[in-house]
Amino acid sequence: MTAHIPSDAPPPADPLPVTRALISVSDKTGLVAFARFLVGQGVEVLSTGGSAERLREAGIAVTEVSAHTGFPEIMDGRVKTLHPRIHGGILARRTDPGHAAAMTTHDIPPIDLVVVNLYPFAATVARGADFATCVENIDIGGPALIRAAAKNHDFVAVVTDTADYEPLMVEMAANRGGLTLATRRRLAGLAYARTGAYDAAIAAWFAQQQGETFPPQVMLGGTLRQTLRYGENPHQVAAFYSDGSNRPGVATALQIQGKELSYNNLNDTDAAFELVAEFEQPAVAIIKHANPCGVAQAGSVLEAYRLALRCDPVSAFGGIIAVNRPLDAVTAEEIARLFAEVVIAPDADAEARAVLAGKKNLRVLLTRTLPDPAAGGMTFRSLAGGLLLQTRDNGRPTLADLKVVTRRAPTETELADLLFAFRVCKHVKSNAIVYARDGATMGIGAGQMSRVDSARIAAHKSGEAASAAGLPEPLTRGSVVASDAFFPFADGLITAAEAGVTAVIQPGGSIRDAEVIEAADARNLAMVFTGIRHFRH
Repeated sequence: MTAHIPSDAPPPADPLPVTRALISVSDKTGLVAFARFLVGQGVEVLSTGGSAERLREAGIAVTEVSAHTGFPEIMDGRVKTLHPRIHGGILARRTDPGHAAAMTTHDIPPIDLVVVNLYPFAATVARGADFATCVENIDIGGPALIRAAAKNHDFVAVVTDTADYEPLMVEMAANRGGLTLATRRRLAGLAYARTGAYDAAIAAWFAQQQGETFPPQVMLGGTLRQTLRYGENPHQVAAFYSDGSNRPGVATALQIQGKELSYNNLNDTDAAFELVAEFEQPAVAIIKHANPCGVAQAGSVLEAYRLALRCDPVSAFGGIIAVNRPLDAVTAEEIARLFAEVVIAPDADAEARAVLAGKKNLRVLLTRTLPDPAAGGMTFRSLAGGLLLQTRDNGRPTLADLKVVTRRAPTETELADLLFAFRVCKHVKSNAIVYARDGATMGIGAGQMSRVDSARIAAHKSGEAASAAGLPEPLTRGSVVASDAFFPFADGLITAAEAGVTAVIQPGGSIRDAEVIEAADARNLAMVFTGIRHFRH
């Protein structure tokens, strides 16, 4: 049935006087002060359960919803606000004669303000509660109240966020207890966003419980963390949202200093921190445009930083530095010598913070912990008219997964470097080539249309880095090489051999694998297949 609004109905009041409010909240932050203000403005307060109890304890006059409806809360509180005297008071269009008559006939007082926040479903799931407890924390009455009030925002204001208490009090004080239509519309939009995100979290949880990786419909929810100065480029607008997953990284980090993070800063910092989390030893990754220009693991963060920087000191200028250990003062002093955009680490000691504070524009992010590279989850990408969803690339080949395909098997040292290089390769834009030696990258080739070009670029950069370090030969001499996907021809492997590598790691699976293996054997290279590739686009 289509709703009918009389054409001669007068417009809603603007500002709208608030005479009666319904308060039913799970998060009681700021509740007492807000309710005391409302009562001081002459507003009658209706409330339920724990909210009413908290208000009475604070000495605030409150009417229980059950007293207002003449019907008790039943079924352990599952049914309390789902009543015509509540929803009629919210949904009635006050200027519609038919609605007004129904309110008079059925003794339904108007409700002008609805203050509701929802059962903590996401928090309940996050703490590992059992299925029944999670279901019990799915709010029913709350979303119904919120959606009803938001729909009838011409006559009702709805508050779903404790952060809105203060501005509403300011506005009501300035308008003799009234709220403007502009505010009511703004709050209505926020309310629908809140219930939409809530439903998205529930739907995702149910799909997970039933083993549905890709349900027939998918909803995405997020909370605004930051509006950004611009997007990838100055003519684009952008914002940063957290998805509530609490995966350690840029969305959970504390920024202790520096300028506001940009769109590109956030994207690059995420790439850097996800990469450095791959390693058990102290490790450093330096990222530029979402690609690593140097990665190393070593006995200390300082040593790892020096090795990572040596790989490509030119590209490191203006880059992102990620560390997988708390930052110490000595390493901070070394980092401070380089112009960097962001430093991200689990923590930093007081001396390190003091050193970095001298670079006031440097953004420093602390995360407390590291993301789990083996954890599951989903990643998303937008296309024109759609979304691409996939499971996170958490593939991590081990020694047991490697298949030796050449006459010569890798040495223990080569095997360690091969696994290191392949982990780095996972975080390099395809086509990806990574040269490594002694737990550090010696050259990285990223994002080329031809794999052989990636191999050549990485080798060329290795030569430049060696010259900058005053070394007599390219860093790739005596290194190993990793390829994120198979070599389609032998030319890429031959290029790496000419750069001085001794061993190769790649997924295998090309129709020309035999040709590539033959080229490796001819050069006495050891080569292993992983059986897993790491395309990154």
